Amino acid sequence: MAFGRDEAYAACLSTLRGTDFDRYLACLLVPEDKRGALAALYAYSAELARVRELVREPLPGEVRLQYWRDLVEGQPHGDAQANPIAAGIGHAIVDHRLPRAALAAMADARIFDLYDDPMPDRATFEGYAGETSSSLLQLGALILDPDNADRTSDAAGHAGVAQLVAGCLMLLPLRRRRNQVFIPGDILSAVGLDAQGFLAGAEPDRIAAALSAFIGYGRDHLRLAREKARALPAKSRLAFLAVALTGPVLDRAERAGTAVLDNSIQPSQLRRQWWLWRARRRLF
Repeated sequence: MAFGRDEAYAACLSTLRGTDFDRYLACLLVPEDKRGALAALYAYSAELARVRELVREPLPGEVRLQYWRDLVEGQPHGDAQANPIAAGIGHAIVDHRLPRAALAAMADARIFDLYDDPMPDRATFEGYAGETSSSLLQLGALILDPDNADRTSDAAGHAGVAQLVAGCLMLLPLRRRRNQVFIPGDILSAVGLDAQGFLAGAEPDRIAAALSAFIGYGRDHLRLAREKARALPAKSRLAFLAVALTGPVLDRAERAGTAVLDNSIQPSQLRRQWWLWRARRRLF
């Protein structure tokens, strides 16, 4: 089956409900004429993010990521129109002049997810955020408010780092089981830990200090993101709706302390819907 534009966009929105529910909700709160392309962008990002879950070894994961990289660079393998996400992101690229290089870089960044190398430092963490969560915010702004998209880079940069911190805290139990450590190594070393010590969990006071510093790092970037976003037009700020969930997640992580190592701090669906709806109401 070949997916036309409207069919592909509708399929992307439907798929997003199962792969990134928060951004699915955010799509429902933007103007209808922008919803399909935004859903295609978010579905593409979610597809990259879940590659680690779909493979047992890194090499097949790299092959999957290369498929998506080639696709967004305009060199698809096979009939891209038969895959609704591939068709959707292809239409979004054309409809909204999305930069292919940024979408390809998003796929490249996800290679890090396939391996168990620890995150070395904050500079690397921010580079990873820049090509994933921050880029997603900027591309979303390009769809929602193309005339002002170039003004969103500072806010998107800081918001992306804050979102990544929150996401890492929510995924800590899963990644710890995989022996993955996304907390930057320079934050760990500042409290006398390394990645192996963090995974072992034998020094709860040091781990608590590392988590506190990591949460504070996220809060700093969230504060700067909010300051920068205030100067943006409301249409551009619509791209930042999902950022409204970041502060509450950081709050929950702080209250949980070292329990975040083993227990999910994901807020309930109802709470997330409420926070997104409230954020949308405050824009207008």
